[in-house]
This record gives sequence, C-alpha cells and structure tokens, in this order.
Amino acid sequence: MIKSLWRRTLLPVLALGFVLTGCGAEETTDSTGEGESAENVGETISLENVPERFTTGESTKVKVIRKIGGDDHTAQFLAGAKEEGEALGFEVDIFTANGTSEAFHDAMAQAIEESYDGIIISHGDDAATIDYVQQMADKDIEVVTFDSEPGLAEVEGVTLTSQDDEELATLALNQLVEDFNGEANVVYLWVDGFPPMVRRNNVYTETLANNPGIEEIERFGVAAADTSVQTQNAVAAMLNKHPKGEIDAIFATWDAFAIGAARAIKEAGRDEIKIYGIDVSNADLQEMQEEGSSWAYTAAVDPKLVGAVNMRLLAKKLAGEETPDTYNLEASLISQEALLQASEPVNMVNLIDTVDGWGQSDAFEEDWMKNLKDHYSK
Repeated sequence: MIKSLWRRTLLPVLALGFVLTGCGAEETTDSTGEGESAENVGETISLENVPERFTTGESTKVKVIRKIGGDDHTAQFLAGAKEEGEALGFEVDIFTANGTSEAFHDAMAQAIEESYDGIIISHGDDAATIDYVQQMADKDIEVVTFDSEPGLAEVEGVTLTSQDDEELATLALNQLVEDFNGEANVVYLWVDGFPPMVRRNNVYTETLANNPGIEEIERFGVAAADTSVQTQNAVAAMLNKHPKGEIDAIFATWDAFAIGAARAIKEAGRDEIKIYGIDVSNADLQEMQEEGSSWAYTAAVDPKLVGAVNMRLLAKKLAGEETPDTYNLEASLISQEALLQASEPVNMVNLIDTVDGWGQSDAFEEDWMKNLKDHYSK
C-alpha cells in the first residue's frame, strides 16, 4: 500500500464495512433520497472569502453511497452528511445498498454517469470499489471515503476517513479486562471482510495475547439486513449450551451484534453476562437504559458527526483546498452507569450532557463554510 491509512500508530477496526462501522438497530434506510437544490441556483452569490466555486450560482451536486444499511447508525450517518451538505447549499442525494454488493456497485456506476461533482463512499470493502473510485477520479469527481477498502489510498486525491477503530476496540476491551481483573470467559461477536472489523480484530487479538486470563469460548457473526435478529437467535442457542458461570462477558464489535445479544440475554434471564460493545445509536442507548440490561459499556463516535465531517472534507476538495490523505475521528467510552445516573432518559441529542464533547467537532469547518451556511439559512 503506497500510503499509510491512519495517522495513529495503533492498528485496528470495524464496523463492518460491513457493514459495520458501525451500527445500531431497528431503523432502516434502504431508499434513495433526493436532495434539495439551493434556492438561488443561477444567481451569482456575493459573499466575501467564499471560494469562487460556490459563488457562480451553479448548483453543486453530491451523492452519498453506503454499502451497509438497515440500522440506526446508517440513518444518522446519512442524515449528518445530508444536513451538512444542504446547509452549504449543495444538492445531496443519498443511497444505501443494505449490504448488497450488486446494488452498491450499480449505485457507484450510475453516479459516475450522472455527473456528480463529489461523492462520499461508505463501507466500500472490495476491489471493485477501488476501480469505481478510480473512474470517479479520472472524471474529476471529488471523493471522500469512510470505513472503506485501504487500497483506496492508492487513488490520487481521495481522502480516507474512519472512526478510530483501534481506539474504539481498545476502550471497550481495556474496560472489560479491568472489570474482570484479567480473568474472564468471553464470547466474541465479529465478522471478517470489512476494514473496520479487521482493525478492531487486530486489537482484540493483541489484547488476548497480552492477557492470557481472557479466554475466548465462542465466536460468530453475520452481516445482513437483519443482523440484530440473527445475532439474537444465535446467542440464545449458545446460552443453552453454556450454563451460568461459563460465560462472563461478550465483546461485540458492532452495535447490531450487541443489541441482538442484549435481547437474547434478557429473555434467557442471564444478566450475569456483561456486554462490551462498539458504536451507538438511539436504539442502543434505549437498550442500555432498560431495566436489567446487560450492556455495560459501548465505545463510539457520533455517526451524525461522521457524516458531517465527511461532507466538510468533500466541500474543501470542491473548493480546491488541501485535504489530508486520511483522517480518524476520536472515540468516547459510554457507560451504562453514567446513563442511568442522568436526570432524564439519554438519547443521541442529549448524550453530550453525559459524555463531554459528544457530537461536537469543528474539524474542517472553515470560516467560508459558516458564511455559506448563514447565506442559505436566510
């Protein structure tokens, strides 16, 4: 690989490019959304310090294409990108393939033919993704990717973004090791094949090597439109094989896994088993705050913020400004204990009252972007 994918020295993980990265629960976003055009397309915009690209009155068309879907994390990621883009006066279309490679590839091919100015690719996990992104670059379409194939680093001009998967896995696993004093029987919920998952798995492997008292007794996982349902069924069957005392904790590398596991544990009355997860959504927070929930911790980055930051990077590229080759968004650890101590039910909006700095970042938000937002908000 010509470029190093991450600025951090740690290696790993998830989220399913799978699918994954992240993900959450029952909401689905499997449709294409049409963006709204700026009100004054065709008129010259008079704004100081705004790149000429955005003052000519010509519309700016961008598309967000995500391979995974069917979860709250996807819905929030897409909402963050769409809201940020439309606030800047862009026309924003969104599409999620719900984990279907053919639909994902078709969407990229169509976007190339439909002359978008910029494209955000999420969870592109195969060689075909690299081919399509190279075609985009050859047609001078600006591209930002999230939790996608590392080989995209070889395509000139593309920025690869990610949740800091190494930090996500480290935060959750370090807490697990601490809580059990380095001695625990663990079930590992994971699926291979997605860049975020690979990175998270690297941390998991290293953690087990450094903590011989942490023993893996089962592992499984599937990336599908109904991942949480399939996980719930699989965990329920597994619990029948392992009586109380044989399982201490579950490490779930995706919140769709954690939700399914939490529901199975609740139904089986096995709340002695604690869940340590990755990613967060409204559905996840609700599950963690349910009475008797076994979901103790989750490490996460605000998915709506991820979408917004990716759109800002794309805007900078469209403006001809310099952008980094890679960018990682910092993670936070959310504890069930802190959620339950809050004065009111915690959701993605008021989570900032429980987790300092949650959902806030001025990364790549230039002054000229603020001017554009002010202009289009009038």
